[in-house]
Amino acid sequence: MKRAFLILILSSLFFPTASSQVLITLIFGDKLNSDKLEFGLEGGGNFSKITGMDTRKFFTDWNLGFYFDILMKKETSWYFNTGVLVKSRIGAGKLTQNDLEFLGVNQWATSGRYNQKINYFLVPTLIKYRKKHFYLEGGLQAGLMYKAWVEYTSDSTGFESIIKEFNKEMINRIDLGMMAGTGYRFNGRTGWTIGLDYYWGLTNVYKGKPGTHNQSLFLVLDIPIGRGEKAQAKQAARKKKKEARKAEKQKIRDKEQP
Repeated sequence: MKRAFLILILSSLFFPTASSQVLITLIFGDKLNSDKLEFGLEGGGNFSKITGMDTRKFFTDWNLGFYFDILMKKETSWYFNTGVLVKSRIGAGKLTQNDLEFLGVNQWATSGRYNQKINYFLVPTLIKYRKKHFYLEGGLQAGLMYKAWVEYTSDSTGFESIIKEFNKEMINRIDLGMMAGTGYRFNGRTGWTIGLDYYWGLTNVYKGKPGTHNQSLFLVLDIPIGRGEKAQAKQAARKKKKEARKAEKQKIRDKEQP
């Protein structure tokens, strides 16, 4: 299990694509899940903005990653939730003239839309409380920025035009803030989960511009991997085999004792 977990983390960091994320999760899902730990895919969408900017428009995109729900103590409803959103893009929509001047963007045309897009690796560290099918969670989320650009999009001529001007150097690499949310779980322990999380950024997005904080509403869909009947049967077989080996070793130790 430790080896599978290490391979999963390293692969996600060095090969951060949606297809590899899904493949890795499917391969290692049944090996990581246990009575105390639930592992699976996390996807969904987000509606984000950056405070302190002139625009009030939201930017929308989708997310993909994996999650862990770790039981904090047996026979309780408290869990530690973490994971990584490997594919996650947040930002601000429909930048105004003032925003473009602040960012120093070359204005290619007066028509069309200018959006600030920022790619992050997002890592939540949340405490989750489950009550039957519902749950509440809250805590912190950290983001590691690895790409950012202002994107101009226009289809006024009948053709879609997209131009990117990268501005990674203007943006702080680390983002940190608070997150809280709620959700609903289907079909008991092996079911899917849908939820809503809201993120309040506490650090400045842009260097030298105070008050520019990320805010985002995340629509969450969690899909446990390796929690179905076949996977549970495999886990039970592995557990039985492990207990048999342990009992055999104990017999050998008992025989060796004088």
